[in-house]
Amino acid sequence: MSVQKSWAEMQKMHRACEIVVDTLGVLAKAAQPGVTTRELDKLARERIEKAGAKPAFLGYRGFPATLCISVNDEVIHGIPGTRKLKEGDIVSLDLGAIVEGYYGDSARTVGVGKVSPEAQALMKTTEEALHKGIAQCSPGKRVGDIGHAIQRHAEAKGYSVVREFVGHGIGTSLHEDPQVPNYGSPGRRERLVPGMCIAIEPMVNIGGPEVRTLEDEWTTVTVDHSLSAHFELSVAILPVGPWILSEPYPYGEEKVQNA
Repeated sequence: MSVQKSWAEMQKMHRACEIVVDTLGVLAKAAQPGVTTRELDKLARERIEKAGAKPAFLGYRGFPATLCISVNDEVIHGIPGTRKLKEGDIVSLDLGAIVEGYYGDSARTVGVGKVSPEAQALMKTTEEALHKGIAQCSPGKRVGDIGHAIQRHAEAKGYSVVREFVGHGIGTSLHEDPQVPNYGSPGRRERLVPGMCIAIEPMVNIGGPEVRTLEDEWTTVTVDHSLSAHFELSVAILPVGPWILSEPYPYGEEKVQNA
């Protein structure tokens, strides 16, 4: 069962998410041909620590870096190293930060230099699917409504949705209940209630949905070597609707009730 967050707790998560998304913006600009994935990881750690936060992924279940960097057919959990980015690559940047014990988590996929129209369309659709899911985040809706909206949008464009990895609750832990699949039937699974905070993160492939994890036990790739894109935002469920926690509070001075 998810743990409902108070307004004060949401404020700490908001700060963590702001730091993550600000850092992702810097990383997206730095992801140029010739840059190594380790250089991006170093930049991410410096930015997070300078902002007064802690990297959320570093050491998490043994993960050896601050930033998950997944290139082309890598879906998620790529480990930074000596690989140099090339013109035309697409790169998933997945990042988390901790502020006063509260987590923020976000991801985006960016192009390196000039990328193919096919890659651009995949990234656009995946980001759109994320926002289709977020639009379902109102009290009384269910987790299944989020996944259904994501799946319907991605598949309507001819893409497939990864099944083995899902979104999740977030708060004083990086991964909390409930799990938030990017597929499924509407009206199913947990009911959304005010104070619930979740990370929604569609992973969408040009080819089939099947993935496998490499021998490093982290990097996950598409089985058919097709391109994959990944977008993620942390969202709070409020009585008046969703709040993307990396953005300013969107509902003016209205107080949050029952949260």
